[in-house]
Amino acid sequence: MKRLFLTGLFLVGLFFALASFPGLANKGEYESIVLDFRDDFQAGQIERELGAIAQQLNVTPRLNSIFSEQDNVYVVEGDRQLLKRLRRSELKQYTESIEPNYIYSTQDIPNDPDYAKQWNFLNINIESAWDETKGAGVTVAVIDTGVSQVPDLRSTKFVAGYDFVNDRAEAADDNGHGTHVAGTIAQSTNNGYGVAGIAYEANIMPLKVLAASGGGTVADIAEAIRFAADHNADVINMSLGGGGDTDLMREAIDYAHGKGVVIVAAAGNASSNSASYPARYPNVIAVSALDSTGVKAPYSNFGAGVDISAPGGSTGGSNPAGGVLQQTIDPETGEAVFRAFQGTSMASPHVAGVAALVKASGVESPNEIAQVLKQSARVIQGDELNHFGAGQLDAAAAVKLAQKGQINFRDFFRWLRDNGYLNLRFWFDGGVVALLPKIGMVLGSYLLAWFLRNYLPIFSFSLGSGLVAGSAGLFFLRGLYVFDAPQFPFRILGSSIPELGGAIQGSSLLNPIFASVLIPLVLVALLLGNAQWKWFAVGSALGVASCLAISAIVSPEVLWLGSGAIARSYLIVNALLCFGLAYLGSKAETQSA
Repeated sequence: MKRLFLTGLFLVGLFFALASFPGLANKGEYESIVLDFRDDFQAGQIERELGAIAQQLNVTPRLNSIFSEQDNVYVVEGDRQLLKRLRRSELKQYTESIEPNYIYSTQDIPNDPDYAKQWNFLNINIESAWDETKGAGVTVAVIDTGVSQVPDLRSTKFVAGYDFVNDRAEAADDNGHGTHVAGTIAQSTNNGYGVAGIAYEANIMPLKVLAASGGGTVADIAEAIRFAADHNADVINMSLGGGGDTDLMREAIDYAHGKGVVIVAAAGNASSNSASYPARYPNVIAVSALDSTGVKAPYSNFGAGVDISAPGGSTGGSNPAGGVLQQTIDPETGEAVFRAFQGTSMASPHVAGVAALVKASGVESPNEIAQVLKQSARVIQGDELNHFGAGQLDAAAAVKLAQKGQINFRDFFRWLRDNGYLNLRFWFDGGVVALLPKIGMVLGSYLLAWFLRNYLPIFSFSLGSGLVAGSAGLFFLRGLYVFDAPQFPFRILGSSIPELGGAIQGSSLLNPIFASVLIPLVLVALLLGNAQWKWFAVGSALGVASCLAISAIVSPEVLWLGSGAIARSYLIVNALLCFGLAYLGSKAETQSA
């Protein structure tokens, strides 16, 4: 009974932690302190106390606004030291609270002054992606006209590249095209200057294959592809193309792809019904261009070979500001300038930049990265001519999909913060005795939240019923006594699935048949074809996994197996099998949707 009660209490704690924990933030930036005086404190008394504080601490308290007088809310400029002194002063007894006047701001919007002009970043939903990753540790090779380190690229990380046109190590730009493309991928961001880049913590590898005229040869491009693959590039962007299929180019692309490099290329600007080369090759992600309204740009190629679409801009007609804005060079003077370009050349680096974010999120294989980009794209219905490929690029959806199923410290820390577990008071309350159960509750809550978020995003009654049946049963009924009514029904209803065998036999030991993956397996096999009750089966498997795992830790007493290492191992193995069964059941639902 004790073990059953603890199991039920633990699961109730899990749901309580997930559903109702308030999320207590105890960190933040502030430059002033809020003094919220008690409502029963008279104005004269407040003035007297404020005067004393002003004289004692050399500060000037003031009403927060014209609306604050009724609520007795005052603000005083100060830091953490002043906050401590105020909280220790006599003022504390006259106030409801003395607390930091935290500064809130818009979430992760760059301070680059011309960022607001980058409609293309809004189009791909980049800001939510930045909450998760900014591309750190990923190298993007820009195979183009070279890259010049203009002022808005000075904070961007560069790795060694090569100039295949002039056969020298420095791959400077003499056209402006390559620098513009590199800016879309990784323009220095949050530097208070210019514009932003997509994966602005990624590294840029400049590889010059196009001359000042904008033209280059297949031989140079193929060598640059191999160079990038051999020098640890993760992503290659090629905002270039033309006609002609060659074995040299195909082999170079296959070589780089085989070494784990994601290759992205522009579909072409001829408004024809097929992508140009090298975008047309099977191991290349071909990108068509969108204008600022989200429709296919008039110049963009479409049709055969197009994999995905991204903003390329369109500066003609009634929208002269509809190009993609980045900093580049003026080819005539070499000076840094901000220019809005249009073309599939501008669309391709959007995809390359998001590919870098997906790579930084933990997806390694180029095929898997391509699949993430396509699967997360916004699907456009009625696209018979394949203007958009898999759809329109969505950076936030791509990163979210890339991180699905991952357990990492960043996610765990954010979950701790959002659910208030970084509050030290939570950990100190109850002393050392309560510390171990709290750690178990927090870890269990996180794992359950992670599982539900990734694999069971819609919590239903069927799922909840299965969780209860598998983990705790209606445990409060086990001790219910109703006159001379038999206890057997209450004992059965109050038992979880693993405890049913013992409840039937009137024993506290777990029956190895019931305390196993067997019953969840039968439930999944029987109910998987039902849209509603399949979630009862999945919940049961997850609940049984939880019950067996806790039993293995707290009290591994199993009929015929004893209470030692054999019983503990048996319970752990079956808990893992149940968890795997729940995972497979949830994936089956996803695939059939």
